Amino acid sequence: METTIIGLTRGGVHWVPQFAIELDETKCIGCGRCFKVCPRDVLEMVQRGVDDVNLDSDDDDDEDDGDNSYMRLANALDCIGCEACSRVCPKKCFVHAPMSLAA
Repeated sequence: METTIIGLTRGGVHWVPQFAIELDETKCIGCGRCFKVCPRDVLEMVQRGVDDVNLDSDDDDDEDDGDNSYMRLANALDCIGCEACSRVCPKKCFVHAPMSLAA
């Protein structure tokens, strides 16, 4: 039987952390918001190569604060499951899930 990781608030309330397990790099605009709010150095900024840039994008909402970069999950095992990255991501690039104690 697998045991899911459960957190405990200062008030004694149990909660299930939702860990970052995937980041859709193709949707990422490289704005860096997730990088700024992550308390555990889970993410890294990567420069897109010329071949990686999607010039046919139909996405016209100019929220691109980035500079031809995108984020990557660099240290996913350091994620604490707070979901701060997901809350600030304007493109909804993250997938989160609970994890079991079994490694």
